[in-house]
Amino acid sequence: MNRMTKISALSGNRLAVQFEDGVSGTIDLESELFGPMLEPLKEEELFAQVRLDEFGVPCWPNGADLAPDAIYAELTGQSISQSGAKARPLPYQRPI
Repeated sequence: MNRMTKISALSGNRLAVQFEDGVSGTIDLESELFGPMLEPLKEEELFAQVRLDEFGVPCWPNGADLAPDAIYAELTGQSISQSGAKARPLPYQRPI
């Protein structure tokens, strides 16, 4: 997976991003901000607080985060498997 190295919030719920291999672009999240974690990001003040965590994952103070491999795939037009991301197994949950 290519690591995201730069991120900044733009108006209209868009993010300007750059990856370590030089791929960069703007991603529009306006239609993606729904559900209990992402809907609060419609508030411009909170959306503007985006940062990269120590793994290069875009995240916000409310705990919301985004998958960098999906952003990379959208910017390059590749599927996630073509972008070099490895599928992760679901966490094991013990039966109750």
